[in-house]
Amino acid sequence: MPVNNRIREVRRNHNVSQLQLAEALQITRETTIALEENKYHPSLELALRISTYFDTSVEELFRLEEIKQHKENKKNNRHCPCWSPCIV
Repeated sequence: MPVNNRIREVRRNHNVSQLQLAEALQITRETTIALEENKYHPSLELALRISTYFDTSVEELFRLEEIKQHKENKKNNRHCPCWSPCIV
């Protein structure tokens, strides 16, 4: 199940550069880029460090794609095609 994140959006809203974020989290700028492009999923520790840095919850930064689809289906009154019950 794909995981999407809002790191780029939140970083920009805080006026923080990719390099500043990388230095604060002790990761490379390349890792920051990979995170923002959803090409790399962080460890639990790194996800918690990112959320702490931005003073937000992990849930505000990371979202399972299936949950996003459930919300869209419910909003548009469409049937969820998944096998699990709609959790939204």
